[in-house]
Amino acid sequence: MEKTSASRQLQLRIDHLEQNNRFINEALEMALSLGDFQADINENHNLNHILEETERRINRLIPFSVRAIYLVDNKDSDIRLALCNPDNRRKMLEDEMDFMTDKGLFAWALRERRGVFIKSKDHKREFFFHVISTRSQIKGLFVGKLPPINRRIPDTSISLLSIILLNTANAIESIETYNFISEQNALLEAKVEERTRELVDYERRLQRAKKMEAIGTLAGGVAHDLNNILSGLVSYPELLLLDIPEDSPLRKPIKTIQKSGEKAATIVQDLLTLARRGLGARDILNLNDIISDYLKSPEFERLRQYHANVNVETALSPNLLRISASSVHISKTVMNLVSNAAESMPNGGTVLISTANQYVDTPIAGYDNVAKGDYVTLTISDNGAGISPGDLERVFEPFYSKKVMGRSGTGLGMAVVWGTVKDHDGYIDAKSVEGEGTIFTVYLPATRQELTKSIQGHRIEDYHGAGENILVVDDVEEQRRIATGMLEKLGYSVSSVASGKEAVEYMKNNSADLLIMDMIMDPGIDGLDTYKNILKIHPGQKAIIASGFSESERVKEAQRLGAGRFIRKPYSLEKIGLAVKAELGR
Repeated sequence: MEKTSASRQLQLRIDHLEQNNRFINEALEMALSLGDFQADINENHNLNHILEETERRINRLIPFSVRAIYLVDNKDSDIRLALCNPDNRRKMLEDEMDFMTDKGLFAWALRERRGVFIKSKDHKREFFFHVISTRSQIKGLFVGKLPPINRRIPDTSISLLSIILLNTANAIESIETYNFISEQNALLEAKVEERTRELVDYERRLQRAKKMEAIGTLAGGVAHDLNNILSGLVSYPELLLLDIPEDSPLRKPIKTIQKSGEKAATIVQDLLTLARRGLGARDILNLNDIISDYLKSPEFERLRQYHANVNVETALSPNLLRISASSVHISKTVMNLVSNAAESMPNGGTVLISTANQYVDTPIAGYDNVAKGDYVTLTISDNGAGISPGDLERVFEPFYSKKVMGRSGTGLGMAVVWGTVKDHDGYIDAKSVEGEGTIFTVYLPATRQELTKSIQGHRIEDYHGAGENILVVDDVEEQRRIATGMLEKLGYSVSSVASGKEAVEYMKNNSADLLIMDMIMDPGIDGLDTYKNILKIHPGQKAIIASGFSESERVKEAQRLGAGRFIRKPYSLEKIGLAVKAELGR
């Protein structure tokens, strides 16, 4: 009996030594392969590859029946399952992890810097947890389900597993750093490319401005000298004609000289405009009136004779704001742009003249960058031959023309347009597609004049207020002043704030009969989000949405929540007065 017992103990001892020897051999093999593993994970920037290689090596080291890797999300610090093998045990694993999370065991395992064993919720299974972390930062957690038998894991294997997971953590950090650097590099390259385009564009504009300035300086000097010469050709013939008998044969050649002098004087005036020295006194004008007068003028009749197959149509805004301008120069701008459009359609076509009010919230980039502000726009479009990009770049240079000289003018028409627009502190944009047509848009600064009578027949009394409280919300100080001034003229009590956040804070301690909110406010929350927050404080709050852009989906959503009319900037007294009156009475 003792001999049998001794034999059994000897056999157990031999089995133990063989098992240890196997573990040691596997550990040595794994240790020798760690160098290759480290090189592989340092060179490969694919996260899935790193996790799969980690799981494969752990499986060779320790035969877990289920192996899973959780990773920490850097955006929200949540921990998410990134790998589970076999995948069909994912549901079981997630149920167990939910239980361990509720019990705080999952968080405890994360805080430990060593491997820990945790029983399942029914105590029939056992799990091994080991944090995946660098020396300073937790990257995730390895979870292994132990097989039902042979649960003992040698310390050497756990030590090697710790090394594998440390290398994995370093690899994950390396990938994150690599991705961050790649993203920053891409952003930097995009920024450099954008900045390069801007610099090229600025350089192009600067060269164009210098060229036009040099031409203007030359034109101004020539015009000055020509004026001295032409005074004789224009004035003396008139004096001579007073003294010469009606039947004198000299009258006809003298009148010819006089007309030639007058034509030359017109060209001089164009040169002065090009030199930006010819602008006289400005008046408060309506652009629609200038266009209507031009369409009744002899110049337009001559244009129709030359281009009988060209149809001229208009689309003039009925509520157009006023401009501070020289009537003669703006009329000539209209004439030159219409003439240019007609010349581009030798086989006939349509020229459309349109006007509109436009509030520019953000600068418009184009041929001529348009700054923020209120504008009256003049748009001349045609469906003619179009202009090539190279020609479009030089279209406002004097004498750069492909028209028929002698019938099409002096070659200064578009240069005069440029000088006039700049003299009026305006902007001009040019767009063209060869074979499709051209669009010129002139932006002239708008001005407001107190209205005593509605353009459409409304009396100011029809939309006068009775002291109601109105809060104006707009991020642009000038727009707040304009709206406030108009509303106060209409008899309302007005307050204003510069952002949606300020509006919400104001309404926490105050009330208003009506809000007038800008839809686009940058930075900060826009009109829709402002309205949503205010409705939480004052359910049913009346409001009007305003914007320099067209009605958008966010405007419609605000109206679905209870906001009233949408007002498109720029404001006019009648427009804002009628909208406020209608909303207050709704």
